[in-house]
Amino acid sequence: MHPEFWHQRWADNQIGFHQDTPTPLLLKHWPALDIPAGAQVFVPLAGKSLDMVWFAAQGYRVLGVELSQLAIEQFFVEHGLQPDIRESKYGRHYSANGIELICGDAFALDAQALRDCAAVFDRAALIALPPELRQRYAREVYAKLPTGCRGLLITLEYPQAERAGPPFSVLQDEVLSLYSADWDIELLERRPIPPEHPGYVAGVSQLDTAVYVLRRR
Repeated sequence: MHPEFWHQRWADNQIGFHQDTPTPLLLKHWPALDIPAGAQVFVPLAGKSLDMVWFAAQGYRVLGVELSQLAIEQFFVEHGLQPDIRESKYGRHYSANGIELICGDAFALDAQALRDCAAVFDRAALIALPPELRQRYAREVYAKLPTGCRGLLITLEYPQAERAGPPFSVLQDEVLSLYSADWDIELLERRPIPPEHPGYVAGVSQLDTAVYVLRRR
């Protein structure tokens, strides 16, 4: 998707992907990864996710990247935080309370930017991208994460022909194709999302969510 698409979504407050609580599958499965407190967690396409607040409350350092300056400013205002702001070649950095958000393009990050990331949490990034960008995302962003990095990837699965994304359907075979060259992948859980759930994607006959653990070789 073009950056203008996401800027407009934030400007119009069309952010149905934003959750008003931390992700339940994160709370359920993250402890099993045994990521030590103080480690840095990478959150791509971060928006103003409350998952970042949860990570900080557990003693983690958060590094997020987000195109929308509006989303980042809303995040800090809504949590009563006054960020320090600096510029780098990656974009504008906002930092407060153990959370650093880069207002910039995830594809512009390099291995130096991500060198300290011991973990990654991807709930709404991969599924926000069309197929050609998903391949580039795995090849150019995930490939910059260091050896030993581990984390959770959450996807949605539905008949793609029934609806144009985003969010897009990303099936298990595609996850394996995108990541298996460099990552060990394990499907932890797949569960149906009922139509009455607030996160249900309108216009599809069936919707499942899947969560994977990834370990960088």
